[in-house]
Amino acid sequence: MNTDFLGFIFYEKSPRYVLNHLSLEQISKIKHKGKTGIFVNQTVNEICKITEKANLNFIQLHGDNDENFISELRKKINPDIGVIKVIRISDGNIDLKNLIKKTNNYPKLNINYLLFDTDSKAFGGTGKQFDWNILNEIEIPLPYLLSGGISEENIGHINILKQKPFAIDINSKFEVEAGVKDLNRIRKFKEIYKT
Repeated sequence: MNTDFLGFIFYEKSPRYVLNHLSLEQISKIKHKGKTGIFVNQTVNEICKITEKANLNFIQLHGDNDENFISELRKKINPDIGVIKVIRISDGNIDLKNLIKKTNNYPKLNINYLLFDTDSKAFGGTGKQFDWNILNEIEIPLPYLLSGGISEENIGHINILKQKPFAIDINSKFEVEAGVKDLNRIRKFKEIYKT
């Protein structure tokens, strides 16, 4: 099954923590151009070490990383490694001005993609959808991935978005259990999403 990105979660508190199942050496041997490490508030040095040992192609920053952190990380990693910055959106009142300011600064920091996800204390994997209409209220300066509770039932609502995502990030709705994907369900979803 063709996929653009393979996500490996390096957040120890996640039920999908990859190092409970695979070693960095095993991940490094996986042949895929979109191997993505998902990191939550780890240090720059930790991220660099894992990225190098696992031979990752992308780093996804899912934590509370500010611009100084991203700038320092960019200086230390191979320039060929892509960076995806996650923007977590809550159900409550969203500060659109602050969101616009942040997103406009990300291209200057050499961020390759943004990813919009539902905010949670667990940093993702909620299976809940945020209000996609929020994305129509901002100019999104980079290609972005859409995440957060995406399923066969709601993917049709993507038509409300003025600026469409270039990729869809699916996770918990397509699992038999945490970290174990239902491949048949993913195949069916891909057929629906194509149409």
